[in-house]
Amino acid sequence: MNGEKDLLQVLWSGADVLRGKMDANEYKTYLLGLVFYKYLSDSYLARAYDLLNDCQPDDLNDAQKEYEQIMKTDDAEDLLKELQASMHYTLEPDMTFVSMLNDAQNNSFNREKLQSAFNRIQESDELFNGLFADVDLYSNRLGTGDQKQSSTIADLIRTLDGADLIHAEGDVLGNAYEYLIGQFASETGKKAGEFYTPHGPAQILCRIAMNGQEGKKGLQVYDPCMGSGSLMLSCRNYSEEPDYIKYYGQELMPSTYNLARMNMFLHRVLPENQHLRNADTLDADWPTDEETEFDVVTMNPPYSAKWSAAEGFKQDERFMDYGGKLAPKSKADYAFLLHGFYHLKQTGTMAIVLPHGVLFRGAAEGTIRETLLKNGSIYAVIGLPSNMFYNTSIPTCIIVLKKHREGRDVLFIDASNLFEKEKKQNVMKEEHINKVIELYNDRKSVDKQAYLATFEDIKNNDYNLNIPRYVDTSEEEPEIDLKGLTSNIKATNESIKKGNAALLDMLSELTFNKTETKEAVEEFINVLKEV
Repeated sequence: MNGEKDLLQVLWSGADVLRGKMDANEYKTYLLGLVFYKYLSDSYLARAYDLLNDCQPDDLNDAQKEYEQIMKTDDAEDLLKELQASMHYTLEPDMTFVSMLNDAQNNSFNREKLQSAFNRIQESDELFNGLFADVDLYSNRLGTGDQKQSSTIADLIRTLDGADLIHAEGDVLGNAYEYLIGQFASETGKKAGEFYTPHGPAQILCRIAMNGQEGKKGLQVYDPCMGSGSLMLSCRNYSEEPDYIKYYGQELMPSTYNLARMNMFLHRVLPENQHLRNADTLDADWPTDEETEFDVVTMNPPYSAKWSAAEGFKQDERFMDYGGKLAPKSKADYAFLLHGFYHLKQTGTMAIVLPHGVLFRGAAEGTIRETLLKNGSIYAVIGLPSNMFYNTSIPTCIIVLKKHREGRDVLFIDASNLFEKEKKQNVMKEEHINKVIELYNDRKSVDKQAYLATFEDIKNNDYNLNIPRYVDTSEEEPEIDLKGLTSNIKATNESIKKGNAALLDMLSELTFNKTETKEAVEEFINVLKEV
């Protein structure tokens, strides 16, 4: 293996084994699950070899052989204790990926062994509880009958043999996994909104949220709608102390929650820095003990989702200070926003992606928005291009929030034209992302691009934040040259007259076999003469 490109090619080719048998939303679970299992297994063998020899193995087959030998001796128990302490899981020699690969190459693969390996990892530590629950090795999607189903998994194992996950740098492996998640999101389409935020909006959101906090050691990042965890993990790219970041995330969908947990490990995030939970963010507040406020809050919640909006929420600390109003039952957008904002530190920054409706809708949402604006909580509004997200083609915006800042001005940025069209989606390239960040950091009005609105501006607009009210991107229509237009019309009329005359000459020379044809042409000639 020589770098990220090779790793990507091997991992992505694994999808070819499953493509055609099931859709991307299903086969992503198998491929990403098997990649993660291989990573855990290979890391385990490498760690066992290191404990025995004080160095990393050149070949995992050597590590496998040595592990098999030591497990037959009295030293096995001590080694397993060390491995459990450092890795948080243990594997029998026949539960490793190397062992499964040998079976697959000898046509003796048994999926029962793989299931046993999954079970062992899941039962080893609470960290891994239910992690492989979605990887159904007995699904009819893999083929009909035991032999075909086992054969499909064996094919996938053989394909993944080419991926060296141990010697890949942390970023290379994590980026490869992130790439796979992105590819699956693209293939999956509408269902992908639950687990992935495209690169452009993700980078803008994270760069803004991390702004001024790049050097902080022990930074705490929170995403209560974390999906695959990619937004939180993107914050690493802009930190000078990435290994010390603590991640707090919540996700409603169990399969997506498991994906986020795998994603954390493959980005080499230490177990003690992972605080992830599978639950409904709006239903019950979390976290509620120890750390409850965070330096960075990143969010891309489901747009205009339904929620209960029960009366009891009016006494909930997250929602109680907004004029006695709750986000409407049919649109939970502001419920998500207020939840995230409640958990933001006084010195932190929150960035959230939402549909444009939150900028101008009235009733309860208007009251909540007005309260946020009067408190100076809304710092910036950035309009994104349409068709950026896999689950919707509507245009969206990033709202940036801060607590207890001086002033109540709001920066508006119109980035709706900063994109390139690629296949089905619009994509923001690095130059587009950099342009948005430049406008954000400069925080001043730029013709047709940005406007720094005073609180009076916003008040005069009845607290409506619709971006075209502040950033005028319309182009003036060019003045019409009436003299030139008249001249063109005259020339056109002359051409028409000449053309008609030439046509009349040709028609007058025609001869006819049928009377009705002759009458029809004569009638046409009379019409032309009148023109």
